[in-house]
Amino acid sequence: MQKTILITGATDGIGLATAKALVSLGHAVLIHGRNSHKLAEVEQILNTLPNGIKVESYLADLSKLSEVAALAKAIKDKHSKLDVLINNAGIFKTSSPINPDGMDVRFVVNTLAPYLLTQQLLPLLKNTSRVVNLSSAAQTPVNLDALMGKMHLKDEYEAYAQSKLALTMWSFFMAHKLGNQGPMIVAINPGSLLATKMVKEGFGMPGKDINIGSDILTRATLSDEFENRSGQYFDNDSGKFANPHSDALDPQKNALLVQSIEKLLNEK
Repeated sequence: MQKTILITGATDGIGLATAKALVSLGHAVLIHGRNSHKLAEVEQILNTLPNGIKVESYLADLSKLSEVAALAKAIKDKHSKLDVLINNAGIFKTSSPINPDGMDVRFVVNTLAPYLLTQQLLPLLKNTSRVVNLSSAAQTPVNLDALMGKMHLKDEYEAYAQSKLALTMWSFFMAHKLGNQGPMIVAINPGSLLATKMVKEGFGMPGKDINIGSDILTRATLSDEFENRSGQYFDNDSGKFANPHSDALDPQKNALLVQSIEKLLNEK
């Protein structure tokens, strides 16, 4: 059955490879990017794939929460249902780590933007829908002051690892809060050191086959093995569902993190 699927960060890396796979399987894919020229190029490439149907493209800079909200509105204006949301967009190394609002861009793009986008799109996400969040094997305890922009982390890896644990924590919280009334929400480590721009820029190495990541995202999107796995974490390095960092298994810590996110979003 044809599904309508939104993929953020779909103009390169794992997002692009996943978009190609899902378009080729005949699904209606909505792609997001932050560069209009690149977005148009990818849309053209995807529209030439066999078995595909015309893709839709959406432009937004996820480091700006106002554009995240505008992205959600643009999608709701055109669609009444979304079968799958893949929060794939992420950032590791950047020359401008602090956005104009004084927020750490790693937390904004990797944690806050997918949270806000998911919340805004919940009216389209039925209990048969899925939310697939791109986590990472890199997870370290979250400094809530850093998350909220009250202090800044100098270490790039530390900021990235905290933002990815924060993403995993709110995934668990939202999944348990919504229960059977909401979509299946899963956090996934797509594989360590894959051949993404992030790995090349951050670690100076070519990385492993990108299809390792796109294959697991395609499975999470379509396969029955993920159907009843809401509020869980899949580690693609070990190839199985596993425990993330222990903080994500603590309901009180998850609730406190989400309270901080909600407070921050209400102030913006």
